[in-house]
Amino acid sequence: MGDHVHVRLSQGLSVSADGELVEHSRCRCGATFIKVFDADGGEPERSPGS
Repeated sequence: MGDHVHVRLSQGLSVSADGELVEHSRCRCGATFIKVFDADGGEPERSPGS
C-alpha cells in the first residue's frame, strides 16, 4: 500500500498567556499538531477594498 499522508483537521484556536494565537489540529490517525502565530509580529491584515 502507499505511504500515510497526514490530513490536518482543525480542532480550534486559542490564545496563549503570552498573547500568541495557537491553532490546534489533528489527523484521523491520532497525530496532533499545534501551530503558534506571534500576534505582535507586524501590521494587522486588512481585507481587500478596506
